[in-house]
This record gives sequence, C-alpha cells and structure tokens, in this order.
Amino acid sequence: MQLVVIAQEPRPETMDGRLSPPWTLAQAAAVRLAALADTLETVAATPASRRVLALDGQPGSWVPAGLDVVAPRRGTLGNVLFGAFEDCFHVSDEAVVLIGMDTPQLTSDHLLTARMLLETSADAVVGSTPSGGTWMIGLSHLHPGAFAGTPASSDDTAEAQIERLRGCGYQVADIEQLRDLGDAEDAVALADQLAGTRLAAAVQAAVRDARRR
Repeated sequence: MQLVVIAQEPRPETMDGRLSPPWTLAQAAAVRLAALADTLETVAATPASRRVLALDGQPGSWVPAGLDVVAPRRGTLGNVLFGAFEDCFHVSDEAVVLIGMDTPQLTSDHLLTARMLLETSADAVVGSTPSGGTWMIGLSHLHPGAFAGTPASSDDTAEAQIERLRGCGYQVADIEQLRDLGDAEDAVALADQLAGTRLAAAVQAAVRDARRR
C-alpha cells in the first residue's frame, strides 16, 4: 500500500476564513498545522511500502521522517487527485490510499481497513464526511476518467465521486465516515475527542486567547 496525504502548508495568509473569526489568522493556521502534524504522525506509524506528502507549500520540522515530500499537480480538484494517483502508480502498482489534512482523528486501523478492502473485495474505497466531502479515496488501479468533473467543496462531492468511480467500472466500498475540521465548532469537537494531541493543545490555546481579547 502507498499512502498519500494531500495538504496545503498552513500559513496565516492561506487561511480561508472558516476558523477566523472567531480566532486570529495566526491561531487558525496553528490549529490547521496541528491537525496536519497529527495526521502525518499516524501515516508515519502505519505499515506501508511508501508514504507521500503532496504539499502545496514548504515542509517544516512537523513532517516526520520517512515521508516523500512532492509538489501536487495544479488545476482543478480532479487534476490534483488524478495527478497524485498517477504519480504513485508510476512508482509502484501497489494500491494507493489518499487522505486529506482535515481529519486528525484518523487511525492506522482506518488505513489498514482500506488496504484490506482493496486487497479482497473492492477496486476503490471512499470515506465521506458529514459535510458531503471525502476524507479518503483508495484505488487499486487508475482509470483515466476516475476524477473527471469531480466537484470541489460541495455537499455532494462524495456522492458525485462515488458515482464517477462506479461509472468507470470500479467496485466501490464505503469506509467509516469521519467529521472534518471545517470551522471552529468542528475544531473544538475534534479537540475534545483527541485529548493530548497537538490539535487539542492548539485549539485550547486559541480558545483561551480568544476569551482574553
């Protein structure tokens, strides 16, 4: 199994406003970075033949050892996703499991379950979020049309992606739905769930500082 994390380097100037307000742009970036670091820690600890961080931006000390850092493709969401899978399948024909940076509650069990499904009963695995997006896409092979027309940031992104994959002949399996880190309410809920993590510490600091302002 090849594991890929698609991410944008969290910086104050790249924040999209979902966490600020109520927090400052710097606090929002710190929360996003903490979530990404927790996610990468899980990926680094999961058995895999290759681990890749497709990063829009510059890596820092928060990138664990053992991850190949590459630049993602440019363009639409479909182009970015297709490029990540295509690059991996050029390196190896092993299944590719791709995740984003907004589900820090990710565990190795989630990733290993995806691998098991791809090895036994499915050509594709999709994990959805309550907001309608996807937090995971795993493929055993890449069809040229797998991501054609994939909508970005829509409440039907996951549904449209699943239908696209089925239309390309994939046998699609679902995996556990995970709440994504969208706004401050999501961040606080995830921090409560993930006591002792980087995310929890960053959220607690942001909430504390906001109360002082």
